[in-house]
Amino acid sequence: MKNILSSDPSPYLQQHKNNPVHWQTWNKDSLNLAKTQKKPILLSIGYSSCHWCHVMAHESFEDQSTADLMNKFFINIKVDREERPDLDFVFQSSYQLFNQSGGGWPLTMFLDENGVPFMGGTYFPKNEKHGLPAFKTILQKVHEAYIDQRTKIIEQKNLIAKNLQLKKTNVIGQEVEPILENILNNLDIKNGGFKGAPKFPTFYVFDTLIYFYNKTKNSKYLKPVELVLKKLCSKGIYDHVEGGIARYTVDENWIVPHFEKMLYDNAQFILLLSKYCKINPENYFKHKLEQTIDFLKNNFVNKEGFLGSAYDADSEGEEGKYYTYSYSEIKNFENIEKYFEIKPEGNWENKIILVEKEKPNQEILKKLLQIRLKRKKPFFDDKTQLDLNCLMVSALIAANEILPHRGYLKLAEEFFSKIEKKYIKNEIYHSYSKDIVFIEDYAFLINALNDLYDETMNFKYKDLAKKISLEALNIFYIQEKNIFQKNPKGSNDVFFNPIDIGDNTIPNGNAIMLINLVRLGMIKEAKKLSESLNGYLNIYKNHMMTSLRAIDYFNEVYAGKNCNEEGCKLDD
Repeated sequence: MKNILSSDPSPYLQQHKNNPVHWQTWNKDSLNLAKTQKKPILLSIGYSSCHWCHVMAHESFEDQSTADLMNKFFINIKVDREERPDLDFVFQSSYQLFNQSGGGWPLTMFLDENGVPFMGGTYFPKNEKHGLPAFKTILQKVHEAYIDQRTKIIEQKNLIAKNLQLKKTNVIGQEVEPILENILNNLDIKNGGFKGAPKFPTFYVFDTLIYFYNKTKNSKYLKPVELVLKKLCSKGIYDHVEGGIARYTVDENWIVPHFEKMLYDNAQFILLLSKYCKINPENYFKHKLEQTIDFLKNNFVNKEGFLGSAYDADSEGEEGKYYTYSYSEIKNFENIEKYFEIKPEGNWENKIILVEKEKPNQEILKKLLQIRLKRKKPFFDDKTQLDLNCLMVSALIAANEILPHRGYLKLAEEFFSKIEKKYIKNEIYHSYSKDIVFIEDYAFLINALNDLYDETMNFKYKDLAKKISLEALNIFYIQEKNIFQKNPKGSNDVFFNPIDIGDNTIPNGNAIMLINLVRLGMIKEAKKLSESLNGYLNIYKNHMMTSLRAIDYFNEVYAGKNCNEEGCKLDD
């Protein structure tokens, strides 16, 4: 056996092609190999811009002695979470079941020879530290446990699958207000976003709050949106020099980011900024909107003309090196302290992460950029993901309503024509393999078509949206449960087919499909899906904000209210 990752197109997997670990990809051959050899599987899931994925790779996967243990005891499989979000969903859920806590990346899961998980963790250090056991110790103990308890472990399959199934209550007419109040009570009224750290933007929450503000005009829903946008646009999570937002910050003040820049975050950031600017068209936010779009146009377009997935947090072997400054580099810039919070000791590891005091002039930004251009740029993962590219089409259309002179509608149409040519006229698929597609790809594709129709009134887009919606119902919709599953019906390369109703890095596919069906007038289909999603609200409410918005939108339209996706006009 040998490492086979050199033949895989994924940039993340390519990063591990020279590891002494005998990495395999997730396919029938590697899964059958585990069965034949009666060996457990070590499954490692990550993505190319993940800092701690790099750390674990350097510490353990590049280490020959660690690799020897992995190769001796396990069938080792590497997965790019952006290529296979279904596997990531299943095994993150498994991790949460086993550990009763949130997951993360790298995800390190141990599966039996049939591909069913029995133990897992996230990052394991090479040597014991911070209360975490050494990775080699884990490898030895898991191996011994599998030898001693193999039969018992294998027999757990049905129990694990049962515990991973969604729990549902038959509740119709779930009250919206208590769910929203619970969300509001958990928000950080000083710094914006949710309380505590690490701090993620969770755009879908604030998108939902804007929806309910547009419906009710109650300022309690708008104030948290305004606060979080002010913080996101001014603090260290935003790149004031080139534009674009990082994935999250490690602190509660939005100052110290994990520096990776993801397409899904920036597309949602554009959408939220655009929706807020329709309510409050401040030039400050318009500038950040324009700068972020320019950043994506100039830096994220791959060789095919689509948008890639992410920029790495690290460069030249150092986290944040491209984005941070030393005091000596910038102290002599005229009026630099007027525009940014500058201290000789820095604000992170003796370096300066730029935090904005007021909008800087172009001269300052040019000087700051010149320093960066002397450095090596972070690695760019250029893989195309259909759902995220369609999300960006919708983002451009929303931005066009705020900045029509910038030609964003034309750009959205030109961009969509590429999507139509590659996918709609041929085959709809997620990333590299034409055999792999998810409900999110269909949902965001239909959503983009609906947005294009609303903006242009070109029936071509509406007709395509209806056609593809019927296709989605045929491929993904489970009639007995009245819900869309993540994978196409008949998929069988994972031990159970997941149904995802919770928002994560992007809004969930079921909620977006409900909005799509309502917008297309497919009320019969929408009613069943709405009732089904409603049955989960009592249990998963805080993770179903897009579903909450979608259910309310359906209910208002069903009641004959004058609505669009942004909100409903109340009766006089």
